[in-house]
Amino acid sequence: MKILVVEDDANLADFLKKGLRENGYTVDVAADGREGLFLATGESYDVIIMDRMLPIIDGLTVIEALRKSNNQTPVLVLSALGDVSDRVQGLRAGGDDYLTKPFAFVEVLARLEALLRRSSNVTSQPVTVLRVGDLEMDLLARTVRRANKPIDLQPREFQLLEYFMRRPGQVVTRTMLLEGVWDYHFDPQTNVIDVHVSRLRQKIDRGYPVSLLQTVRGAGYCLRPPD
Repeated sequence: MKILVVEDDANLADFLKKGLRENGYTVDVAADGREGLFLATGESYDVIIMDRMLPIIDGLTVIEALRKSNNQTPVLVLSALGDVSDRVQGLRAGGDDYLTKPFAFVEVLARLEALLRRSSNVTSQPVTVLRVGDLEMDLLARTVRRANKPIDLQPREFQLLEYFMRRPGQVVTRTMLLEGVWDYHFDPQTNVIDVHVSRLRQKIDRGYPVSLLQTVRGAGYCLRPPD
């Protein structure tokens, strides 16, 4: 999936680019509205993340120009302007979703996923069972099995494993886990993640010839399907 980020705050743009790439997206970045409009009309993107207040051409004007040219790429508007009237204006300009700053990165991911689902013409049943190798999670029954043997997990362990199983083969950073599983938007300076991951690994990997949950040194963790 290819994402265009149009954001003039260099630190925020780098943060979004890094996080999106960690989650498997290809990312282009534009620092002003003119460059954003140029890229959006010259390249094909699955979603555009558009800051509202941009140099040269503001974000809403860019969106309006895209819609007038029949470019229907889904747009997630980012803005520090969070009043109801501001959100309505952003949606009426042609934005598909509107997220106010500051925001949690995990919410950006969730909204991107929702936009991608909405833009797809394929109607599918909701996923209720996740599988990675011989590891299976039933989201409705709240059960986990490996090689058809039941694994008893505590609620937090189940939530942690679900987060990994929705991202098989991807490196999951500690920041992502803090936001996505613990709903922390700061570093609590504890080893809570390492402790929970260690306990989870013992439950799903102990006694099996292939270890699925791996530590990626200096980066985070990865639930890696067997080759």
